[in-house]
Amino acid sequence: MKLQQLICAFLLGAASLALCAAEREVDRVAAIVDNGVILKTDIDEIVERVKRNAQAQGQTLPSDQALRTQATERLIMTSLQLQMAQRMGLQISDAQLDDTIRNIAQGENMTLEQFRQRVTSEEGNYERFREKVREEIITNEVLRANVQRRIYISPQEVDNLLKLMEEQGAINEQYKLGHILIAIPSQATTEQINDARERAEQVIKLLREGSDFRRIAIASSSAANALEGGELDWMGINEMPTLFSEAIRGRKRGDLAGPLRSGAGFHILTIFDIRGENVTELQEVKARHILVKPSIIVSEERARGLLNDILQKVQAGEADFAEMAKQHSEDPGSKLNGGELGWSEPDVYVPAFRDTLNRLQLNEISEPFRTEHGWHIAQLLDRRTVDATADRKREQVYRMIFNRRFNEESTSFLRELRDEAYIEVLADN
Repeated sequence: MKLQQLICAFLLGAASLALCAAEREVDRVAAIVDNGVILKTDIDEIVERVKRNAQAQGQTLPSDQALRTQATERLIMTSLQLQMAQRMGLQISDAQLDDTIRNIAQGENMTLEQFRQRVTSEEGNYERFREKVREEIITNEVLRANVQRRIYISPQEVDNLLKLMEEQGAINEQYKLGHILIAIPSQATTEQINDARERAEQVIKLLREGSDFRRIAIASSSAANALEGGELDWMGINEMPTLFSEAIRGRKRGDLAGPLRSGAGFHILTIFDIRGENVTELQEVKARHILVKPSIIVSEERARGLLNDILQKVQAGEADFAEMAKQHSEDPGSKLNGGELGWSEPDVYVPAFRDTLNRLQLNEISEPFRTEHGWHIAQLLDRRTVDATADRKREQVYRMIFNRRFNEESTSFLRELRDEAYIEVLADN
């Protein structure tokens, strides 16, 4: 018996020994995920946040056990992606993290200090929030890096969709969908498929009888956004997975669709809202950058340090940005042009690069920042507004197809990642 337990027993009596031991318990493992673990406090934190948000919105929730199951599943997928990021050597620097949080604050029309105060009052721990943002950036980059390589779009596909859209007239509507997935394993048996189908039919029955879609999504969905009530971001009909677009075409707000069968399982959809989109002008940026890629020879710190040295020399007038790009940049597409990337919409770049350009003033050079490609410094050369010409329409159509494929392939990638992992949810959870 440990000294502290002996003291407890002496002071409080043998009956209080178990209580002392319980009070000393700080945390415990709720699940094992490959080489990582999920802690009970992490699950508790998500459940409490969902409850706070639901209370603020006047929304009813399913049982605590259902919430804990969804929170555990989300943490499992996050853990798997973070472990993959380690294997990929993907890191998010403090500078890049600060840039992202600064952009979040600006989007809320707040200063960084005001945003910090709000997070502290709502979440209780700003540093904890900061690390959650870092994890979200990393998991997004893992998803992007692994899913992009699966996608190929031929010029003929772009031509076909562009022609179809022109025949049908401009399709400006966007949809905010609700989505519930009743998943099936990748090597599902007939019995498992039939069981999933029955559960999906039960869910659609409850919804048609008036049950709240968001509450049912939290309780029943296997999709990544279950804890958000199944709510998806705004999408045009040509950006959705084909299965979804065919099911909701011509439907109105509040309609239900499903169950729809795919390789992932059975999907149930609703239309939360519909809005028009009339984009006739596009915003473009002209930028240049210098890229240094970490390697076995060049460490992360050395890559960042080299860019810091270049930045200081350029700012002091001791070096020319274009010449430094020609000498040091490892981006073959822009190196010979002095790092210039030409005119592009910001969204064509990976999020960290896009967000950095969006916050720069004209001719300002960024501090070194990290993306999945390596370390960069970037300079914003100009901004302009252009008409949505024929070329721009082709780019928009390409992006629609890409977004659709990305959504479809993301689901497959995450399912494969989970199927190949060792996962053990401990009974106490």
